[in-house]
Formats: sequence, structure tokens, C-alpha cells
Amino acid sequence: MIILPSAYLAPVGYYSYLASGNQTVRDVGEHFVKQTYRNRCRILGARGVETLVVPIEHAGSATHQAIKDLRISTHEPHWQRHHWHSLRTAYEGTPFFMFYADDLKPLYERPYTFLCDWNTDLENTICQLLGLQQTIATSTTYIVATNCDTDLRKNFSTKAHSLPWNTPIPYWQIHAAPGSFVPNLSIVDLLFNLGPEARLLLQHSSSTEA
Repeated sequence: MIILPSAYLAPVGYYSYLASGNQTVRDVGEHFVKQTYRNRCRILGARGVETLVVPIEHAGSATHQAIKDLRISTHEPHWQRHHWHSLRTAYEGTPFFMFYADDLKPLYERPYTFLCDWNTDLENTICQLLGLQQTIATSTTYIVATNCDTDLRKNFSTKAHSLPWNTPIPYWQIHAAPGSFVPNLSIVDLLFNLGPEARLLLQHSSSTEA
């Protein structure tokens, strides 16, 4: 069983596991961990990599709360609008942004109370757009991993330059310098740049994991 954390527009490597066909569970019973993809994602715009952060309530004590109980802060009421503006600015020039925007934009116009609900709705929508048929179970209690499990809950630090369970496969990025590639960006970077071919890249990536 593959154990994943809840994540906001998770990195490409996260979705390669969802494309692998293996039994996967999303743990929302674990405690929140700062500086991870649980409430932030990385996108690539004309000025380089940008981090989008979902504001959460009581950030100082958030690490003592389970993800399922973590509320989105009401002190920054326009964060969704700002995030969508950043996504549109970064990717409206890609081949497939307009193709998928109508499916994603409504989520950025809908109010959410809990972080895990926001992450889950986005993840389910992304999986549909990618054509992934994998069913992801959700555990509301902390999962005690066994030796037979692939536990990836500790591997989602934004300070890491690479993800240990995945070797990124380069793909065309509209804002990357000629001959260069920026790995481990949000899944939307892959989706907007490659469109339907994104699923094939994910499946190939998952088939080459150690």
C-alpha cells in the first residue's frame, strides 16, 4: 500500500504514484507538517518558480492538529482569487490552459472551510482531467505503516530539490529556459503544458520507479 499525505496541487511525482495502479491511501489523520506540499505548491511563471500557499488558521499550533481538522484561515479572504490569478498569469500561454480552465476555476470560486476538503476536490478533478481511474482511499485516522507499505508522508518537504521516490522525466515547459527543465513542480505545470500526453508521462514515470 502506498501512503500519501493530503497535498495542494501536488508535485508531478505524487501523481505518478496515482497513475501506477497500486493501492493508494490518503492519510488525513496525520498531523500537519510545515513547509510541505500539504498547503502549498510550486508553479513556473515568466519570472521563475513561484510558491502558492494556502493560509491556515493558527499556523503556530497547526502542527498539533490533524489535517482533517485543519481550517483554512478567514483572515485572507481573497487567497483563492490571488492563486487563480497566479495560475492564469503563469499558464494562460500554454497549449492546454484554456482547455482545462473551466474545470478548475469553479473550485477557486467556491468557499472551503477545511484544507483537506480543498485538497481532495482539486485532486479528484485533476485525476479526472488526466484520465486516471485510480481510486484513492482516505483514512481519517493516522496509519501505522508496516514494512510492506510505501510510506511517503515524510517526503513532501518543499526544501528538497528532488523527490526520493521518483526520477523526474523532462517535458516541455513554456517558461523554462532553452535546454533546461525545472523538476517537481505542481501537477498543473505538466497538465497545462502537455495536456492529454501528461497521463502517458506519469505512467512511464511510475513504471520506472525503484
